[in-house]
Amino acid sequence: MSKITIDNQINDQQVEIIEKYDKEQKTRSFDKASLAKGVYWAAVIISLYHFITSFVGAPATLKHRSLHVSMILFLSFIFYPINDKASRKKLPLYDGIFAVLSLGITLYVWIDYPNIIARAGLINTMDMIVGTILVVLVLEASRRISGLPLTLLAMAFIGYALYGRNIPGIFSHRGYDWASLVNQFFISTDGIYGTSVGVASSYIFLFILFGEVMNKSGMGKFFNDIALALAGGSMGGPAKVAVIASGFLGSINGSAIANVVTTGAFTIPLMKRTGYSKEFSGAVEATASVGGQLLPPIMGAAAFIMAEMVGIKYSMIIVYAAIPAILYYLGIIIQVHLRASKSNLVGLPKEELPRVKDVMRERGHLLIPILFLLGMLFFSGKTVVFSAFCSIIVTVITSMFKESTRMSVKDIIDALAGGAKGTVSVAMACAIVGIIIAVTSITGFGLNMANAIIQLGGTSILATLVFAMITCMILGMGLPSIPAYLITATIAAPALVKLGIPVVAAHLFVFYFAMFANLTPPVALAAFAAAGLSGGDPMKTGVASVKLALAGFIIPYMFVFNNELLLLDTTWTIALRVTITSIIGVMMIGTAIEGYLLREIPLVLRVASFIGALLLITANFFQDIGGFAILAILILQQVLKKKKGNMRTHSSY
Repeated sequence: MSKITIDNQINDQQVEIIEKYDKEQKTRSFDKASLAKGVYWAAVIISLYHFITSFVGAPATLKHRSLHVSMILFLSFIFYPINDKASRKKLPLYDGIFAVLSLGITLYVWIDYPNIIARAGLINTMDMIVGTILVVLVLEASRRISGLPLTLLAMAFIGYALYGRNIPGIFSHRGYDWASLVNQFFISTDGIYGTSVGVASSYIFLFILFGEVMNKSGMGKFFNDIALALAGGSMGGPAKVAVIASGFLGSINGSAIANVVTTGAFTIPLMKRTGYSKEFSGAVEATASVGGQLLPPIMGAAAFIMAEMVGIKYSMIIVYAAIPAILYYLGIIIQVHLRASKSNLVGLPKEELPRVKDVMRERGHLLIPILFLLGMLFFSGKTVVFSAFCSIIVTVITSMFKESTRMSVKDIIDALAGGAKGTVSVAMACAIVGIIIAVTSITGFGLNMANAIIQLGGTSILATLVFAMITCMILGMGLPSIPAYLITATIAAPALVKLGIPVVAAHLFVFYFAMFANLTPPVALAAFAAAGLSGGDPMKTGVASVKLALAGFIIPYMFVFNNELLLLDTTWTIALRVTITSIIGVMMIGTAIEGYLLREIPLVLRVASFIGALLLITANFFQDIGGFAILAILILQQVLKKKKGNMRTHSSY
């Protein structure tokens, strides 16, 4: 019997689902060979610029960021049609003009750079014209790539900056004219060319390119096959495979919806085959794919921005995020296992599964680049950008060890082109969010919003956290993960910091809930994409996703009240104790949701189990005792019920 393996190649149906739920993937595919080849090589050149400057050093900040944004704008108007009805095979003249105008902006910055610096924020007529064109192009490119919500939000903030003096109450400000805004958006490094674009032009671009190179070497297939080999034969195996494979892949590629469709196209039918419902199968894939951006070492792209905003090393973000991410995935796996136990869902036949030693022999060497990257980040003392540069080269070299993973020259060039194309949506989101952040900063909106959240919460930190969570999830609805995090980090995180919550914990808190907006109805894009594959009801899949991710909704509260989970200012002894009690707490959440441990659990004990879980996730020793007492009662009830059941079975004979 042939072995089961996961093919990472996507078919037309998968492409259709990705494009339906992820507007960022809906790009042109030119029918004219010369045009397609020209765009391909333009993307290769853009990647080479970022790759080379990561080694030799980038030009002056404003020059480098303006060039990066112009190149991204150029690709935006080349790849993304004006609307869904426009041709995706041809490039209309107006988009060609927009693309040329995009490059003209950086040309102006480079030529007039000495005068821009000399004017020190005093803009002239030409600055006004070019800056206005830049703002319009960024808004239009964002509309095409991410859809209307983010663009309308940016326009609302521009309107607020212009007319906020007419707003009564705490959100009123002195007002700004268009010249002041253009100055902020265009010729400073606090607007469109701000921190988020700085991160996109360095860390994010390099790591997306790293992901493309790893994908070309066959890393995706390795993750899928090792997940099959490790978990495929266990109880409810296909669901566990989906969790493990989607977690690893999501950490590297950072796209929840693309991850749902590529991995889910294989794992969802396997889950249904072993007895999971359509909605539960889709929910497993959705929750695992969204969580990839919470999982070190790569964490999609938001971790790089977080490191810059918080002002700490990226390697430390990896350390702080590790235990909460493991708890999140553990919570999913526990529910998956309990559901399989309750329904007696067996795993896949062993003879159909690849063997661990065979997978490691064939592709295990592909782990070398990841280990090398971690070594560079933690022990080399080199920059993150240089570490990514070296890791890309190591990946190419490592791929040569086996014929099955060996990259050809075309594979390497394709990875360069794919890296540039894959960065467009992220970098464009960073550019438009620069407008929102600039307005938030100069008008004092962020500080006022933080005060409003604190006032709503009163003196209760818990109430303030709840209001911050609601704010994050509303702002995150329908937005890509990067702008969702950037906006919530600008608006909600300062409120938590003002309450004395460590800045890292505050940013991770808003990051979690910005990500979970992809799972929660009514706008649950990852869950809806999974339902498109499973054939399940989209809303029911969304509800099932929330249940599966429930531990993830509680974990941010855990590390806010339990900084030891982030390994902040603690000893290893205390951190280990808190981690163990948190793991048990996550297990009790799973039993409460599924209503099952060794046997069915009565409703009263399900509620008690949930309460016990909440007691165990705090660092308070006496509350831990209460949680363990409830756990003991639960286990005793289950053991006695099991014995009673066995006695009845025995007496029936």
